[in-house]
Amino acid sequence: MGVTRPQVVAHRGSSATNAEHTLGAYVAALDEGAEALECDVRLTADGHLVCVHDRDLKRTAQKRALVSSMELSDLEQLDFASWKHPWAELDDEAPELDPELGKVLTLRRLLETVRDYERLVELAIETKHPTRYAGLVERRLVELLDDFGWAGADSPARVMSFSWIALRRVRRLAPDLRLVFLMDGPTDWARVRPFAEPDWIAGPGIKVLRKHPDLITRIREAGTELHVWTVNKESDIDLCRSMGVSAVITDRPGPTKRYLDADV
Repeated sequence: MGVTRPQVVAHRGSSATNAEHTLGAYVAALDEGAEALECDVRLTADGHLVCVHDRDLKRTAQKRALVSSMELSDLEQLDFASWKHPWAELDDEAPELDPELGKVLTLRRLLETVRDYERLVELAIETKHPTRYAGLVERRLVELLDDFGWAGADSPARVMSFSWIALRRVRRLAPDLRLVFLMDGPTDWARVRPFAEPDWIAGPGIKVLRKHPDLITRIREAGTELHVWTVNKESDIDLCRSMGVSAVITDRPGPTKRYLDADV
């Protein structure tokens, strides 16, 4: 086994046990020792970046509507948490939760949480595509990062996407931000190489590592950094570590960190 100790990145917060992308999920991830927080961002109809994975609200807010068609004030009226534990209100012993922890989370609020936290925490921000707003998502993201002084080389944030076009947009707007090209399949990296730049990080899913280790080894041996999603099993953590992966994106930041630290 290799000696690499990958960074533990909380996928949508501590999302195995908390409603994804809520402030409650990210607070839990920080409490569990997550070294970075991952989020997906979409643009509302009135131009706010919110942390939501799906283009529609059916799964996480029980509403038949698109994120892009709603204003932030309307989204703030919805419950983004109860889908995760639908019977919680019937549990007399369940702790009383702050309703703010289950509302839609703006990216600005998440950035403020990271900025004000007692230790250094990084951010891995994925822009979702396709979207009706095209490049406006990346423009708004860079503007917001710049508000925090985080659009330069020393930024704690990196930007991820399955769209190489989106990453090239970010590179034009903020040349020093780190970029991660997310990979669903074994041919994605070869397909994007003509359009990518040498410092792009490869972001394969764990299934690509399992099924195509030789490909991942070649990418790593070429000097490319690897950030892998979504890593929840100990056997997959071991695989990532043995292949020199720099960051593991996990739904279980606490258990993942404990497992890694126990073997240091």
